Amino acid sequence: MKLTRLALLAGFTLISACSILPKSEPSDVYRLPAAQAPASASSATQSWSLRLNKLQASEALNRPTIAVIPQGDVISSYKGSRWSDPAPVLVRNRLLDGFQRDGRVTLLSTDDSNFAADLELGGSLQAFQTEYQGTQASVVVRVDALLVRGYDQRILASRRFEERQSLNDVQVPAVVTGFGQASDRLTAKVVAWAVDQGQKLAPPKP
Repeated sequence: MKLTRLALLAGFTLISACSILPKSEPSDVYRLPAAQAPASASSATQSWSLRLNKLQASEALNRPTIAVIPQGDVISSYKGSRWSDPAPVLVRNRLLDGFQRDGRVTLLSTDDSNFAADLELGGSLQAFQTEYQGTQASVVVRVDALLVRGYDQRILASRRFEERQSLNDVQVPAVVTGFGQASDRLTAKVVAWAVDQGQKLAPPKP
């Protein structure tokens, strides 16, 4: 009888404890919109291989939250909404898609694998957020890109890329669309630059 009462008491205690735990707020999960830019018609296939690395980022950007700077230097995020992956992963995957659509570099891999490559594309993600200037909002995507030689990690080329997309609608779905548009333009420029540099700097084939 005592054991039964103790079991019942423990059960009620557990139920009571569960009832006071905070409920997690539901979130809308957004992917970066699919690329809208047309694929390149170029057929000049390159013989060198390229590995795409996740970009380094601050703690504020290296997470799935959708970042926004409403004023000054305050970094916040949109409530009840998040990305499907942290921003560096989204940007890396968009760049991978950009190279695949361009078609000139066919030997592609990412840092999710251990494949060696002639060149590696990495760097840092400096901005992936909405910024307000007064009442005007814009999506800002800024990347400091590095092209690195695979076998010794020597930096061969570097360049900063930045795209801004003005927003007439600041609801989250429209903001996500703005991120897609800015990412499309930035991707096209990074791909063109990397292919141009790779043609000059990739190690010669034996």
